[in-house]
Amino acid sequence: MTQPKFAPIGYADEVRPAYRLNVPRPWAPNRPGDEVAGEVRTRSSAGPDQGYLSLLAEQVKGEIVLVPGEFVDDVLAGTIAIGMARAALFGRAPVKADLIVALTLFGFLSAAPEELVLLRAGLFGGVAHDHWRRHELVESCSDELLRATPATAKSNELWRSFVRP
Repeated sequence: MTQPKFAPIGYADEVRPAYRLNVPRPWAPNRPGDEVAGEVRTRSSAGPDQGYLSLLAEQVKGEIVLVPGEFVDDVLAGTIAIGMARAALFGRAPVKADLIVALTLFGFLSAAPEELVLLRAGLFGGVAHDHWRRHELVESCSDELLRATPATAKSNELWRSFVRP
């Protein structure tokens, strides 16, 4: 019910005019994280929920087989980067299979041949402390290597044919 005109009313209790909002401007996906429909995703495309692989890495940390001179932090940083690139290539969030494929491809879940150990020493050494080394590691992996399934990753020779020099 409205207030009659003759009733006393304080200034603070008076009805104020409504604020009028401007018509919003047109929007376009122009920020770095915005997705554009039909855009081709690549290994450098950022995917959602990337920190989830760090959580999964803690679960498999005890299964990693290292040789003297290798550090678990370097291995996890490198394989997480490869797993994120693999997930981004498929256009989805990372899952445990991405991490397992990366660890298996480079022989970190079982005893690895000497040639693979020498190769991964150069690829994974110091990547936990150097963003550019991680980037180079991911770029050294071909799309075929990133698209490997967990079953094909168990092949001991797969790394020979797909790692770029």
